[in-house]
Amino acid sequence: MATAMAASAAERAVLEEEFRWLLNAEVHAVLKQLQDILKEASLRFTLPGPSTEGPTKQENFILGSCGTDQVKGVLTLQGDALSQADVNLKMPRNNQLLHFAFREDKQWKLQQVVGGSSQIQDARNHVSQAIYLLANRDESYQFKTGAEVLKLMDAVMLQLTRARNRLTTPATLTLPEIAASGLTRMFAPTLPSDLLVNVYINLNKLCLTVYQLHALQPTSTKNFRPSGGAVLHSPGAMFEWGSQRLEVSHVHKVECVIPWLNDALVYFTVSLQLCQQLKDKISVFSSYWSSRPF
Repeated sequence: MATAMAASAAERAVLEEEFRWLLNAEVHAVLKQLQDILKEASLRFTLPGPSTEGPTKQENFILGSCGTDQVKGVLTLQGDALSQADVNLKMPRNNQLLHFAFREDKQWKLQQVVGGSSQIQDARNHVSQAIYLLANRDESYQFKTGAEVLKLMDAVMLQLTRARNRLTTPATLTLPEIAASGLTRMFAPTLPSDLLVNVYINLNKLCLTVYQLHALQPTSTKNFRPSGGAVLHSPGAMFEWGSQRLEVSHVHKVECVIPWLNDALVYFTVSLQLCQQLKDKISVFSSYWSSRPF
């Protein structure tokens, strides 16, 4: 019995020593690795800031779709805003070609919420908050319990998940919200009243959607059911705008991959995996002495 107790005590001492090493050394090594990765992710978001010298560089993206040539366009992204847009739309009924471009004095923030930031700005803000949380625990900081590490990892993972979701989950908008967004007034010549345009980020892609509309006559026998919010509305979606009831007749979507957003999403995934791996290691030790704080 005494031998077994001595072995148990020795095993516990070894585990406690390993755990102290984990808290004092490996945790900080992981935090440093996370900071390095997230700083690289932050650099991918080429946004103007107080220390930025000169204007943010412009990037041109040629939008297309393998399924249709109804819409072709070139969008110019400057940080988190569209600074130029040049779009050609071939009308399905008569093959008439429409061309419209941004007015020179206009820029459009990508899915900016009312009173808030754009998709790209929000994502970078969450990355910056994650870096701040990590930097607050420099190498001189001594973690006392595993629970403290778990709490920090949960906080960092929450910011990274929010950053990723802001890019991977575009806002669901109703058709009246798209009509009222002001994007349609950015173009010259003015868009025809039977067109709506939406531009947003989805995953690593810049997406442009053009909705063609037709008015429902007062004598129409169709059962009018206004559509709710959606990232992409389908033909047949109905809404009321002003004194008119309208229906979507055609939907055209074109897109293009933004390479630096693709990089950022990879960094988010790697960082989340590192956080989870560290949490798993902490949890392994907690299973050995659940009766005391770990």
